[in-house]
Amino acid sequence: MSTPRRWWRSTIRVRLTLLYAVAFFLAGAVLVALMYLYLGQVLDHQPGRTGSLQHLSPEVRDALRVQSQQDRDDTLNTMLIASLVSLGVVGVIAGGFGWLLAGRALQPLQQITATARRVADRSLHERIALAGPNDEIKDLADTFDAMLERLDRSFDSQRRFVANASHELRTPLTINRTLIEVALDDPQANGSLRQLGATLLAVNQRHERLIDGLLTLVSSEQRVMEPTSVDLADVAQRITAGSQGAAQNAGVEIRTHLRPAPVTGDPVLLERLTQNLIDNAIRYNVPEHGWITVTTDVVDESVHLTVENTGPRVPPYEVPGLFEPFRRLPATERLTDYGNTSISRGAGARTVDRAVRRACTRW
Repeated sequence: MSTPRRWWRSTIRVRLTLLYAVAFFLAGAVLVALMYLYLGQVLDHQPGRTGSLQHLSPEVRDALRVQSQQDRDDTLNTMLIASLVSLGVVGVIAGGFGWLLAGRALQPLQQITATARRVADRSLHERIALAGPNDEIKDLADTFDAMLERLDRSFDSQRRFVANASHELRTPLTINRTLIEVALDDPQANGSLRQLGATLLAVNQRHERLIDGLLTLVSSEQRVMEPTSVDLADVAQRITAGSQGAAQNAGVEIRTHLRPAPVTGDPVLLERLTQNLIDNAIRYNVPEHGWITVTTDVVDESVHLTVENTGPRVPPYEVPGLFEPFRRLPATERLTDYGNTSISRGAGARTVDRAVRRACTRW
């Protein structure tokens, strides 16, 4: 159950504004109290309140003293009320100025936060490059830029290494496959040689698919440079049509419930994502009378691609381990296998997860 979203939250800007307002009201209250005491002292020492009334009769002196005390109290009360009203009005105005000043002072932090969000969603190539005085906020921005620079170099080095290694390994594998195919085409080859060649060819194909998985892993880490509009329903329709032969050989029925599911992303990665899910659904299924259901739909403005099958259930505690590259459950057995098909060795759920996150720029 999701937590209800509050209509108001205590931000740093709100707290700073409240601090400014509280400090202003406290200083104003102290100033009003000092003015009240000072004015009271001044009124007490006005001429005519003491010895200047001695020549008058006692009744007149008492009446004048009562009137003077009443005037003093009225003056102090009027001053106190006017000061408090003025303090309230000026305090509200000061709170508004405090809100504006706090926003001005925190604007660099908002820029840092916005850049951090863009970097987390897209790539590590963007920098904050904060301009301004050399204060604590600029030091924070410069430190964050230096950290992004190191992370960017590290990830670029890792991607280049995997890509270069994959390309370097693909060349000898292609040569091996060509030599094996030439040997199998020799009419003088005996049965044992052909069997050995077929085994070596299958091993070589698995290695090639492993290299393709590495390249997919590298491409899924990169940002989609030219996203295009893609309908996952069309992608799923094309992949399921191409997998019908493999499914029939494995005794698996493919069912589809495809509704329009438009996204913006990389069509190649989206096809690889769908192909990976359907391949695994065929491979890890029941030996007989198995089925696969592929569904595409839009639910609550989110695009859904769902692949279900009659294969074994994954224990909940094993799910986190599936999101690692080239990871497969240790106890998982292929309940169906269908020989030499286009099905590639899985690159792991984490590769699929990265592929879909990088492939789709708009859900």
